[in-house]
Amino acid sequence: MKIYTKKGDAGETGLIGGERASKHDVVFAALGDVDELNAAIGVALVHAKDAEGEAILKRLQVVLFGLGAELASPDERWQAKELEQLTGDMEEWIDRHSTLMPELKNFILPGGTLLGASLHHARAVCRRAERSIVELSKERPVRGEVLAAVNRSSDWLFCAARFSNHEAGIKDTTWSGDK
Repeated sequence: MKIYTKKGDAGETGLIGGERASKHDVVFAALGDVDELNAAIGVALVHAKDAEGEAILKRLQVVLFGLGAELASPDERWQAKELEQLTGDMEEWIDRHSTLMPELKNFILPGGTLLGASLHHARAVCRRAERSIVELSKERPVRGEVLAAVNRSSDWLFCAARFSNHEAGIKDTTWSGDK
């Protein structure tokens, strides 16, 4: 199989099922943002030290790949059960790990350890992917479970960034809002 097909050289590309659309179409913005999120998670995985967090990141990558396939073929449901299970597992992890960290009373600045900063970056990409998927949902059907999973993923990535920094003894840097 060749990597290049030359079919997209004129600015169009194919969706699952054969439909052709402009590479500028909102569906490709959403797909690109989900792909970038998956890549950002891959960077975070390089630095992961906690087996449970690493397992969630790996599951999230697989689910995101299926989620992209679903966005590219809205009549299909890809990994629906896995998506919903992962969402629940992330909520349980957030609840459990939030009790192990100082209460969050201020906005915090992204950073800390290399892992913490990578997770914060992935969270920011996740928020953009979520906005792109919401935009796509105005034109094509998108299941509510997809939006919930992406929203929960950004929550999890935020909490995981804080937790990885906390475990390393790095305190959150709060934003004071002073001019």
